[in-house]
Formats: sequence, structure tokens, C-alpha cells
Amino acid sequence: MADTTTFAPQIKIPATYMRGGTSKGVFFRLDDLPEVAQQPGAARDKLLLRVIGSPDPYGKHTDGMGGATSSTSKTVILSRSNKADHDVDYLFGQVSIDKPFIDWSGNCGNLTAAVGSFAISNGLVEADQIPENGICTVRIWQANIEKTIVARVPMCNGEVQETGDFELDGVTFPAAEVQVEFMDPAADDGEGSGAMFPTGNVVDSFEVPGLGELQATFINAGIPTIFVNAEAIGYTGTELQGAINEDPQALQMFESLRAHGAVKMGLIDDVAEAGNRQHTPKIAFVAPPQDYMASSGKQIHLTDIDVLVRAMSMGKLHHAMMGTAAVAIAAAAAVPGTLVNLAAGGGDRTSIRFGHPSGTLQVGAEAKQTNGEWTVTKAIMSRSARVLMEGWVRVPGDCF
Repeated sequence: MADTTTFAPQIKIPATYMRGGTSKGVFFRLDDLPEVAQQPGAARDKLLLRVIGSPDPYGKHTDGMGGATSSTSKTVILSRSNKADHDVDYLFGQVSIDKPFIDWSGNCGNLTAAVGSFAISNGLVEADQIPENGICTVRIWQANIEKTIVARVPMCNGEVQETGDFELDGVTFPAAEVQVEFMDPAADDGEGSGAMFPTGNVVDSFEVPGLGELQATFINAGIPTIFVNAEAIGYTGTELQGAINEDPQALQMFESLRAHGAVKMGLIDDVAEAGNRQHTPKIAFVAPPQDYMASSGKQIHLTDIDVLVRAMSMGKLHHAMMGTAAVAIAAAAAVPGTLVNLAAGGGDRTSIRFGHPSGTLQVGAEAKQTNGEWTVTKAIMSRSARVLMEGWVRVPGDCF
């Protein structure tokens, strides 16, 4: 038997395991992390990788808190904000499942729904801002993308109200509704030079080896996203996860499309760099409405939706829709002539209901054109969130 005295004991770190929208992740207060991990860098990444259980060559996250999917391999670090008119700083890390890598390049819109709740319950919001009953407005600084998000969190008897009758396709049980507003969601400098449409066009043609010339809408809103027509890549827009995630050739095709699109958007200089930027950009495909059966067995009728959208996240088809990609959908739908807008029937739109693998979701956006350039001032959606477990996570003391 090995001499166990040579191994560092486990340490415990205060943490909360939360669901937000159709995702879940491990939430930390910045001040609760070990001092060496309170700053960005290798020590922080190693710690969070160990918390989640990555990298895992078995693809299971058996020895960590992750769920071995892009929706469940997530970490969040929150702290009081030093920014004027903001309550909390929100930093999101998307943890790779099989590589020792955390992508800090984008936001998680789904977990945003849980940020306000955590901030209120963990003393990150001033007490005089929290009503005994009603709605608590939490202003969030999204540190990854340097954007403002407003969460409207229901309160009951001085506590966050988590239970309710709001149903969200992709989440099994109903809960309380949390409205989330993404303010001025187009990217800042460094992500397509600040333009919502980084190429200057609402539709572009670009060449992808093996696919030929494709039309695409490249948009920076919520998260950098590439929209293509489902038909152009051999799909209908009604696909569920198995149709793509169990097809290695399809996954390779989508990654090639994503890499070449990232170059076109100016996010990377060479397709070889795409592997170090797994979280962004997203790739999604759209189609006009038609009937389909959602993954839950629920029948979705073409009259229930305006457009079909399927999106890839961390190399796999998402089981529902990423919150940030939903912002991109809302923004693109609001601008006449984008592929999303055209698939939805064209025209001026301030809200849209789209079909995804788990069901439907309604989102809205306010778009305007100034001097020939489109901007979106706000995108709105409803989500829900709740605490699943709170206490401490434990990790070996020598893992970071």
C-alpha cells in the first residue's frame, strides 16, 4: 500500500451548484477561492478543471461536478462590482470535457439567470436594493464580454423566489420566471471591431473546403454566431441531438465550418487557432417552420413557431438553445434580410418564437439602423433558476 502521507489532503471551498435556464454549473464567490486562484491564470484554471473533473478521457466527469456536456461543464465566479451602476461582476468559464482547457472568451446566457439569485442570496447586492416582496433588479457586469445584463429576480418574504409555474422547454420542472435583459449586446472592440455585423453585411458568401460556397449571417450579439441555412448543409432544421452528435463526419464538418467562419469574422487569423477558442463563435443553422417531435416527445407544430434553429456548442448539437445564442437569434431576426429573418418570413420583427430540439422559446430584440449600420439596444428573454446544492466542493490540495 502506498504511503498516503506523501499526498496532500483535500481542501474544501464554499460553492453553490445551480441550474440557470437549460444549463447548470458550479458558482463561487471570488473571495472564497484560494488566494492563488483569485487572479486569472494557470492556478485558477487547474483548480476549476479539477472541480469539474476535466480533462476526462472517458467523457463522463465521474470524478468531478461536471455533467460531461457543454451545458453542464461550467463554472461561474462572482464578486461585488466596482463599476458604477452595477451590483455584481460575473465571470464565466466554459470547461472542456476532454482537454485541460477553460474557454473564457464568451458568456453563458443560461447561467445568467442564476447570477442575480446567487448575488442576492450571497450578500453581493446591497440590502436596501432588495424588496421584501416583488422584483429585485440586479445589474450585472458580464466580465467576459464587458456588457451589462439586467436580471429581474422575484422575491418573497425577503428571500429569492425559486418555485413557480413558469415552464421552460429543456427543463423538466416548472419554476419562477426570471426576466433577463441583455443591454447593447453587440461585441466590443476585439470581437469584430465592435460592429454587430463584423463584415458589414447581413448576409455573406464564404468558401468552406468540402462544402463549397455558402451563404451565412455573421453576427456579434450575445455571443459571436454564424448562421447558415439548414438546407445548404444537408439538414432540415428539425434534427435532434442523435442525428448529429452520433455522426463523426457531421461533427467534423461543423467544426470546419466554424473555424473558417471565425476567420471570416476576424476572431482568429488562421483556422488552426479555432481549437484554442472552442466556446466561440457558435455555429447555428436555420429553416422555415415545420412540424417535428421534440426530444421530450412533445409535438411541435409549424404554427407554434416562426423559425427552426439548431445550434452547436463545444463541438456538439445543443440539447435546447444556449442563452447567448438565443440573443443572437433575437438580434438577427430583428434585422431584415439576415438568414434568420428570411427563414422566419422576413419583415420587421421585435419578437420571435423559434423551435429547438427540446421545444420552443420566445425572445425579443429592439434593433435600429443608424447611418446604414444596424445595432440592437436590448434583447430580452425569460429563464428560470434554482439552487440545486450548496456547501463546499472538495479538491486535492495539490491540484493547482
